[in-house]
Amino acid sequence: MEFEQSELLKSLPRQFFASLVQKVGSYTEKGADVINLGQGNPDQPTPDHIVNRLKTAAENPLNHKYSPFRGLRSLKVAAAGFYKREYGVELDPEEEIAILFGGKAGLVEIPQCLLNPGDSILVPDPGYPDYWSGVELARAEIIKMPLREENGFLPDYSELSSEELAKAKLMFLNYPNNPTGAVANKEFFDETIERAQKNKICIVHDFAYGAIGFDGKRPYSFLQSEGAKDVGIEIYTLSKTYNMAGWRVGFAAGNKSVIAAINLLQDHMYVSLFGAIQEAAAEALLGSQECVTELSDLYESRKNILIDGLTNIGWKVTAPKGSFFAWLKIPEEFTSSVDFADFLLEKAHIAVAPGIGFGEHGEGYVRVGLLTSEQRLKEAVSRIENLGIFKKNIDNDL
Repeated sequence: MEFEQSELLKSLPRQFFASLVQKVGSYTEKGADVINLGQGNPDQPTPDHIVNRLKTAAENPLNHKYSPFRGLRSLKVAAAGFYKREYGVELDPEEEIAILFGGKAGLVEIPQCLLNPGDSILVPDPGYPDYWSGVELARAEIIKMPLREENGFLPDYSELSSEELAKAKLMFLNYPNNPTGAVANKEFFDETIERAQKNKICIVHDFAYGAIGFDGKRPYSFLQSEGAKDVGIEIYTLSKTYNMAGWRVGFAAGNKSVIAAINLLQDHMYVSLFGAIQEAAAEALLGSQECVTELSDLYESRKNILIDGLTNIGWKVTAPKGSFFAWLKIPEEFTSSVDFADFLLEKAHIAVAPGIGFGEHGEGYVRVGLLTSEQRLKEAVSRIENLGIFKKNIDNDL
């Protein structure tokens, strides 16, 4: 007997990148040496001091029981301490922080917490595809905010009509940005807060790549701007900062009413995280941050190797300012980002993510991850050069 899926499940967005995984798999199964630059999965291990804290905590019988529904107070205090130390932001551990099962869980939950069917949410395009999943689960409607290169991949609020701004109840933002690698500054967030206050819009800033900035510039936290907690929250995941992607732990910080809504929803869905993971997460936030500096430096070194290499072979590319992604324009002779990605996979055994998978305004680009070794990045550049589709930049070789 086969049971039909609900209309809700049928309505969910198609997982675009599942097809990319299948394509890459079809080549690796045949023995091809694929350089996978299409993924967003950190390639470095979790630092030893965090792993060791997990081992110790896992031996404590108290952690074998259900932990408090809303998380250990020690982790919430650690999150508040982290924001005070790193950004000078004061947070109430109990009322302004909610523990999450990874950043993605929070991003998908938020629309269900604050929106009713038919309500509208402002979503960046291109953007993280799982934003769409949360919107659909809430039966809400998307208003797209185009991110264009000429505007630094920041939304231009003047493009939104007064009707759209009045209708929207929620806005997603994400800087450093996935997929473009763009960053936002204080002036942008100040303007965002002003518009949110005027139009009663809740801002949700996805700060997943908050630790990864380049050229000596530290990414700016939305919560650093005056009035931020009045109009929204920031979602922080430990996945990228501490290479804890598989641990599924993060937190939301900011507006008390939004935090209360998240906690209420999660009361009905979960019984909090394994206590040992929470203890290890607190160690990550409060312990030595040398590993964070080293990781950011590693990504910057990889970024320089990739961007310099591609520039030298004649591909006109723009360097990311943050995150561990580069957002590259496809050559003019290719009709779509999918065509170009398929070409690289077939001819050079290099996997990249087509820009169209991040929204209609992602067309014309591919996303390249900095999540493999410098040697493999150099090999990728060499393979692309051997395709002969770019005119080598001779001046850079002199």
